Amino acid sequence: MNCSTLRFVRHAGMRHGCWAKPTITPAGQLSRQAIGATYSSLSRESMDGKSVIVTGSSRGIGKAIALRLAADGYNVCVNDLSHNQAGCDEVVKEIRNMGKKACTAIADVTKREEVKDMIQTSVRELGPLKTMIANAGIVQVAQLLEMSDEDFRRMFDINVLGVHICLAEAAKQLIKQGDCRPDRPGKLLAATSIVGFKAFPMLPHYSASKWAVRGLMEAYAMDLAKHHITVNAYAPGIVGTNMWDVISDGVHGPMGLERDKVTGAFAHNMTALDRVSVPEDVAKLVSFLASSDSDFVTGQTQLVDGGIVFT
Repeated sequence: MNCSTLRFVRHAGMRHGCWAKPTITPAGQLSRQAIGATYSSLSRESMDGKSVIVTGSSRGIGKAIALRLAADGYNVCVNDLSHNQAGCDEVVKEIRNMGKKACTAIADVTKREEVKDMIQTSVRELGPLKTMIANAGIVQVAQLLEMSDEDFRRMFDINVLGVHICLAEAAKQLIKQGDCRPDRPGKLLAATSIVGFKAFPMLPHYSASKWAVRGLMEAYAMDLAKHHITVNAYAPGIVGTNMWDVISDGVHGPMGLERDKVTGAFAHNMTALDRVSVPEDVAKLVSFLASSDSDFVTGQTQLVDGGIVFT
């Protein structure tokens, strides 16, 4: 069955190969007027007092997301590894200066117990969880036939297993809290990439990991809808961050370019809008996905790449 058939089966009912009498759900008993009154507001709900965890947010895209969501009203739990604690603390200071609550939670996203502790730190310091943003990730340039098994496993441990652990433990917390509703869903977001749509040469395991995140996110979206939790992903393009510096270090030789020319060359040759993205471009999309404006969006990977991948 395709997805459309599965949706029809779920609503109409199919048992033992025979069509069953459709069941009327509580939502189906509501009048059209009542449904419209609940969902038709054109105003974005305030996020004041809500809390969000942003992993890998001591710098780069994660930092921009944390600051933007604080501007939207969220209280923010800033996460990264221990060697980036100073950066986390600086982001926390900036958010507090904006008049919002913030805290640092050091955790390795590949270690489930540390992720559990991170979530409990956030709940204790900032209140019930509303949104988890699994942003932490790594990149590595490698020739496909020269890549080691260790490098491959490390990429998937952080970029895929780390996302899974964060989404799973956040979902458990949201379900435990019991405050997710059809008109106020909990929200889980994951970072993927343009290479999750079309792989880049010399980024084979990174590309594969970002394809995996898209599939994992879709599975979560299907499974958690019954708990009133939406799950989506965001896919940045060529962003001027430390991650692209790593890419530039690895590809400038084979490309025959000076290191500091690589990112601009990629953007010029591949991006319709002909500029390198900044972290704030990504943060604006995440702001939408973390807001009430996206309450009817789930299972989607949304691109923010200036026109590289067209869908």
